[in-house]
Amino acid sequence: MNNKAFVVIAEFQVKPGKLAAFLEAARDDAKHSVADEPGCRQFDVICPEGSDDTVVFYEVYDSRAAFDAHLETPHLGRFREAFPPLIVEERPVRFSARQYP
Repeated sequence: MNNKAFVVIAEFQVKPGKLAAFLEAARDDAKHSVADEPGCRQFDVICPEGSDDTVVFYEVYDSRAAFDAHLETPHLGRFREAFPPLIVEERPVRFSARQYP
C-alpha cells in the first residue's frame, strides 16, 4: 500500500450538554466510513484533553477521490443532518498529504 494519503482534520465546538449526542452521531459516521468505504483507512474521533467542548476528526483516505466519495455516503448524510443543532461552531476543515508512515 502506498503510504502517502489524503488527510482530513475537522474540528467542532459542541454546545454544553450536547457532547454525548454529538459523539453518538460522530461514531456512526466514523464506524461506517472505515467499514463501508474501501478508500477510508482511518477515522478517529478525538476529544482533546483540557477542552470539554471540542471534538476533532482525524480521517485518512487513500486519495482525494476517496474522500470525495465519502462526501456522497448515507452515513455522512446522517451526520450532516444530526450535528448542526449540537454545535456552536464547525471550524475550517484542514486537508493535508500524509508523508509518513
